[in-house]
Amino acid sequence: MPRRPLHLTGAVEAALRTALREVRTMPGVPGPFPAEVLAAADDAAAAPRLPELDATDVPFLTIDPPGSTDLDQAMHLARRGHGFRVLYAIADVAAFVAPGGPLDTEAHGRVQTLYFPDGRVPLHPPALSEGAASLLPGQTAPALLWRIDLDGDGRAVATEVRRALVRSRARLDYAGVQRQIDTDTAEEPLALLREIGRLREALEAERGGISLDVPEQEIHERGGGFVPAYRAPLPAEGWNAQISLLTGMAAADIMVASGTGILRTLPTAPDGAVARLRRSAAALRIEWPHHVSYAALVRSLDPGEPRHAAFLRECTTLLRGAGYSVFTGGELPSPSVHAAVADEYTHCTAPLRRLVDRYAGELCVAAVAGQEPPEWATAALEALPREMAEGARRANAVERACVDIVEAAVLRDRVGEEFDGVVVDVKEKEPDVGTVQLEDPAVVARIEGDGSPLPLGERLRVRLTRAEPAAATVVFAPA
Repeated sequence: MPRRPLHLTGAVEAALRTALREVRTMPGVPGPFPAEVLAAADDAAAAPRLPELDATDVPFLTIDPPGSTDLDQAMHLARRGHGFRVLYAIADVAAFVAPGGPLDTEAHGRVQTLYFPDGRVPLHPPALSEGAASLLPGQTAPALLWRIDLDGDGRAVATEVRRALVRSRARLDYAGVQRQIDTDTAEEPLALLREIGRLREALEAERGGISLDVPEQEIHERGGGFVPAYRAPLPAEGWNAQISLLTGMAAADIMVASGTGILRTLPTAPDGAVARLRRSAAALRIEWPHHVSYAALVRSLDPGEPRHAAFLRECTTLLRGAGYSVFTGGELPSPSVHAAVADEYTHCTAPLRRLVDRYAGELCVAAVAGQEPPEWATAALEALPREMAEGARRANAVERACVDIVEAAVLRDRVGEEFDGVVVDVKEKEPDVGTVQLEDPAVVARIEGDGSPLPLGERLRVRLTRAEPAAATVVFAPA
């Protein structure tokens, strides 16, 4: 779930292990789970709250990165007349976590899973997140079972969500899914992912939304140094994301209709942020005519092309204004939409890894059943936006530190060399200090001048003055 995912090969990971270990000691990064929390997880895993509905006859499947064990979602896709039926099972964390108990208190302190290039710090103890609450193949588990019926164009026409027991039949990864679909060897529940995914992508473009296909940055060892590369996401990853996006929009609709909920909101990006992104495009020699919209530009890019990949990673800066907005009594927040989704939307499909999803799911189940939501869910709503914002700040700090360490490692043997770049930011009160984006390698880093104002938006020859992985520091100066 990081915005700028990083993957290190074994040799690189070993070389950077000490520096990455230091990131785990940053203020706010949770340590090991306390003994009482681990004990509560073991007890909950042995005796969860089980629903009456049994949907274990549905052959669900999961699609995640290879080796994943914290499986939040399982799906089954089918044709329904001229349309489709999406069954989407979401791990029912509330079946294990007692309100106000040790697990709940710990989760509110952690807020979300933190991701590092060499591992993660989970939201819930592994006995739950990678065990009893995970939708692992062959394991019967409680879930929130969404049924979303679509018409022939992929538009949602009916939605229901209720608690059910489910059992996944297969744990698939993206490469395997893509291979089965491309070779026409996928059975219909999986083959339909492409058809439904493409329909939903077309609807996204129609309403003006945009999904960022952010490439994973891979760092490889070569000739005693480190070399960055990008792994472009597969089409199947985008199609899979569209199912999650569909569910988040359906959940928002349910909460809006009920008058109580929590939305994931994002205001339209300010002109300054877009201007900075235009400078990044210029640095990477990507043409962005003024008559071309941001959404149209992003759709034209190829994540497999290194310059485009680097730019897509910079596009995540436009997501920095995202937050959570609570509403009650039918009074919607302003704005109520997520600018990138171009519709009302909420997070509800990753409760093993994100705190807010447990609450959004609970509100939706109650609303569909025609019941008042439980007091524990409504009582927590007011504080959730603040808690999630603090969790996001912590996650962003971890992500930035990891990126800085890796970029310093890439450049550590090149101190004194000169590069071509573009100044994309300048500090208002320190006009000789700012941010420069290199064209090759695609690094964004601090630049410190000698007192003369930096030329914002212009190309500049720069010299690398510091690259220290242990200090997570990269600094350039005008050449």
